[in-house]
Amino acid sequence: MFSGHAKDYATYRPGYPEELYAFIFSQCPGLNRVWDCGTGNGQAAIKLAKTFREVEATDISRQQLSNAVAAENIHYHVNQAEETSFEDKSFDLITVAQALHWFDFSGFFREVSRVCKKDGLLACWGYELLNIDEETDAVIHRFYASLEPYWQPERKHIESCYASIPFPYEMNTRHFTQKEDWNLSGLCNYLNTWSAVKKAAKETGRELVEEVRKELSATWPEDEIRGVTFPVFLLYGHPNS
Repeated sequence: MFSGHAKDYATYRPGYPEELYAFIFSQCPGLNRVWDCGTGNGQAAIKLAKTFREVEATDISRQQLSNAVAAENIHYHVNQAEETSFEDKSFDLITVAQALHWFDFSGFFREVSRVCKKDGLLACWGYELLNIDEETDAVIHRFYASLEPYWQPERKHIESCYASIPFPYEMNTRHFTQKEDWNLSGLCNYLNTWSAVKKAAKETGRELVEEVRKELSATWPEDEIRGVTFPVFLLYGHPNS
């Protein structure tokens, strides 16, 4: 779904807060080996590589991986989430950043139970709709609602902060905040990475984000930087405890 605009995805998507990583690492039994599943452009993998000795990063999109950030201790593989060749009980940590909702849940969790160490950790996270200011948020929320016919059904899991996913382990949750500083172009570039925007443009022929830009530009000068906040939710547990 994101392969066609993998470069834009790598360039314009927000990052994840340092507090999120610090908390996850504090819950791990060891910092030796981690599997980053659905790694996309390696946004999380490169952060994990600074702490873990070895990072195995997988994704089904070869185009996404072609835009991934390289590091000596990251090994990228084209691989589905539900079946891998990794050894049994070999990972201290398994991470999924903004991707769990696309997986076949039963197959993925079965694979997690197989490859996760006895006290290892599974950490899955994502982010909700952004916040900027009251006036801008109203425009973005209207735009988001207008895209309802074009969102994939899996979007509901993001809206529920993954509470709707049948997590088979003891469920733990935590919330964080990611902050970005964007101008109007930065915001619009991000909106253009939404899968529903791509689908709507293909079916309607309209440049929907340009319409949003015109509306916002009345009160947002192009050279003005504004703070953008993404609420980040974390779902985590110990599969084999």
